[in-house]
Amino acid sequence: MIALSLVLWVNAAATEAVPPLKTGDIVLQASRSERAETIRKVTKSPYSHVGIVEVAKDGVFVVEAISPVSRTPFEKWRRRGIDGQLTVMRPRLAPKLLKAAIESAKHELGKPYDSRYAWDDEKLYCSELVVKAFERAAHVTYGERVRLDQLHLNFFERAFAAKEGVPLSQEVVPPGTLAADPKLDVVFSDVVASR
Repeated sequence: MIALSLVLWVNAAATEAVPPLKTGDIVLQASRSERAETIRKVTKSPYSHVGIVEVAKDGVFVVEAISPVSRTPFEKWRRRGIDGQLTVMRPRLAPKLLKAAIESAKHELGKPYDSRYAWDDEKLYCSELVVKAFERAAHVTYGERVRLDQLHLNFFERAFAAKEGVPLSQEVVPPGTLAADPKLDVVFSDVVASR
């Protein structure tokens, strides 16, 4: 009973430690999706998922590319991450541009998740949604494009990409590259190995 109380107290304390979020904040986590462990392994990053915060009259949400692109209550989004850990990055942009970025991301609501990680607008993966929202609304690029063959893919992952018709020359923006972007300020992080 004491151990359970301690766990509940620690979890509540961790939730309270996050400073007030702002619209346009970029939040990263190690999600528990079926691809998350592979993403973390091949990118050598603690992050596998990213979204954009919207602070609205009806609550705090994360606009994220899952299946489909969704507007998820922040606490629900946070609970999907390993141990509820996250990193909050804040763009150095005017509030008008941050609002425009979230509106750009919300324009994509309902689109399917892109499991092939193609850089198009038919389907979206998480960091693609974030990067495109800021590029289109604020004309600023966050993160870094990396060729798949530059990632730490093992033989089976390379074979799977070939089977799926995904060329290893294809560029992707791994979530961890947003956490490493010097144009973003770290507001909060309880993720081990964050910058």
